[in-house]
Amino acid sequence: MDPLLTKLIGFAAATCTTVAYAPQAIKVWKTRSTGDISLGMFLVMVLGLALWLIYGLLSGDGPLIASNAVTMLLAGGILVMKLRYG
Repeated sequence: MDPLLTKLIGFAAATCTTVAYAPQAIKVWKTRSTGDISLGMFLVMVLGLALWLIYGLLSGDGPLIASNAVTMLLAGGILVMKLRYG
């Protein structure tokens, strides 16, 4: 497969999985309500995203770096609000 097409597929997948966190982050920001959000899930998710980001940096994989950096900010923001607002 063409390397450019492979990268484009990677960036498309990264965009989809990253953007998926935006509605939840916006909702939590607006409502300050996190009661239905699992603390354990977001702790493990942010750890996993950090590890994927490190892996992406070590391997020089652009889609992994970009998507995990942005997703970690969104999921990390939700986690901080969960810790703050309960």
